[in-house]
Amino acid sequence: MQSTLSQPQTAALPTKTENISGSQAVLEALIAEGIKTIFGYPGGAIMPIYDALYDYRDKLDHILVRHEQGGIHAAQGYARTSGDVGVVFATSGPGATNLVTGLADAMIDSTPIVAITGQVFAHLLGTDAFQETDVINITTPVTKWNYQVTDATEIPSVLAKAFYIARSGRPGPVLIDITKNAQIQKFDYEGYLPCTHIRSYRPKPLVRKEYVEQAAKLINEAKKPFVIFGQGVILGKAEKEFLKFIEKAGIPTAWTILGMSAIPTNHPLAVGMLGMHGNYGPNVLTNECDVLIAIGMRFDDRVTGRLDKYAKQAKVIHFDIDPSEIDKNVKTTVPVWGDCKETLPLLTSLIEQKVYPQWLQRFREFEAEEKETCIHPEMNPETAILSMGEVIKVLNTLTNGDAIIVTDVGQHQMVACRYAQYNQSKSNVTSGGLGTMGFALPAAIGAKYGDPGRTVVAVIGDGGFQMTLQELGTIMQCGVDIKILILNNEFLGMVRQWQQLFNDRRYSFVDIQSPDFVMVAKGYGIAGQKVSERENLEQALQTMLDHNGTYLLEVMVGKENNVFPMVPQGCSVSEIRLK
Repeated sequence: MQSTLSQPQTAALPTKTENISGSQAVLEALIAEGIKTIFGYPGGAIMPIYDALYDYRDKLDHILVRHEQGGIHAAQGYARTSGDVGVVFATSGPGATNLVTGLADAMIDSTPIVAITGQVFAHLLGTDAFQETDVINITTPVTKWNYQVTDATEIPSVLAKAFYIARSGRPGPVLIDITKNAQIQKFDYEGYLPCTHIRSYRPKPLVRKEYVEQAAKLINEAKKPFVIFGQGVILGKAEKEFLKFIEKAGIPTAWTILGMSAIPTNHPLAVGMLGMHGNYGPNVLTNECDVLIAIGMRFDDRVTGRLDKYAKQAKVIHFDIDPSEIDKNVKTTVPVWGDCKETLPLLTSLIEQKVYPQWLQRFREFEAEEKETCIHPEMNPETAILSMGEVIKVLNTLTNGDAIIVTDVGQHQMVACRYAQYNQSKSNVTSGGLGTMGFALPAAIGAKYGDPGRTVVAVIGDGGFQMTLQELGTIMQCGVDIKILILNNEFLGMVRQWQQLFNDRRYSFVDIQSPDFVMVAKGYGIAGQKVSERENLEQALQTMLDHNGTYLLEVMVGKENNVFPMVPQGCSVSEIRLK
């Protein structure tokens, strides 16, 4: 007689009006919301949900990460490439607190996440029980909404609300904390009703057409208009509407680091990236344009530099779905609230078809100077030592701009964002506002699940890789296919650059020693190689891209190479340095 312990039986899944557990209700909600992939790590307080998940294995794919921070970064990568909500599970106490960095990252980068954490039994709340933390108060500043469930009957409606809040309006992370008794509790399940409205919550502000008309008037009268856009165009799924606008308007257009890939990087009106390590022309000419049209971006300090010297000559039009961003940093002449997928067609219908050849030529002149001073030396170094820029140049050639590039944080991030070529949206995945080292490896895993048909390349520095390299274990177990490109300069490069330029080369604790990354990968069953010679670079990159499965390529690059241009902290964008 065969033991039932050796082959656990799968329980029948619930039907409407059946008596089910809170844990089952959680999983039914995920299925109803169209979720297919969950990233997570089990533990005592969330064990009932994991037990229920056993019966849902054919409907929900759970990816066992090696650290909860890896789980939420993977959920972020999934959300960024799929355009849908990323889901992560964690247990109470340290499991929940390990999500905090990812929640903060998702909050500032407007990434839709639903994090579900287990919690101790309700009667133990406030007693300092084993693995109890006040996750609600801890995560309030870094979530769009959070809620603690102590009664299973709340679960369907609370999760419906969670998904609605996470993905509507300006997206963001939501955390639902569920006590263990609520996970176990049985109740009469009457089905799942998606949320479409919450009293007092207006995710899309009403579009005021008079402001769109005022914006159109300013644009039509402008002599030197300039468009700057951010991730709001991508989050609003308004790429086509945006292209129609700029092509009719004929206006030079630049992107923030998160807006990148919303339009092809080689578009005739594209003039490059804004910001501290952005392109020369977009930064300098921000302070020369007469009308500045900002779309789906928040004027953060890395874009503006000194606010008291930012675009003071320009009339500013700001399109944003979040009214709190209007006038927060930069005083607006005309505010246009609303979803840019709705507001941009209204604007396009009112503007005149124009071109600005002389004004666009000004950007091209700055571009030529930047190419001579910064780009050409970076892409074509005269020394035998490889540069980060030439690695990205070869990668562009081999991927034809069709890959998803996931970057970590540091010099390699700035180089990749400056030089990577993109043909389609949702191709640039990086930690923008929070600047989280360790983001790229787990985010690349999630990015591949979010868009499995595309090549995903994680570009990572030697420092950031060591923060989450345990997620190689996740790759080993789940068999996901990503390409890991480590640009190793044997330094914490961005900090070293600042110490060189502003602290008289006082290199304080930035000289980082690393293991043999290829051997580490081999321990996880992942193929790889290390290159340091220029003649081997292209073939090594091609081998990485052609390999069936995950591949790690470590490229040794110059130790003290710097990323330029650069706007020094405390300076105006027009004070950008080329060297």
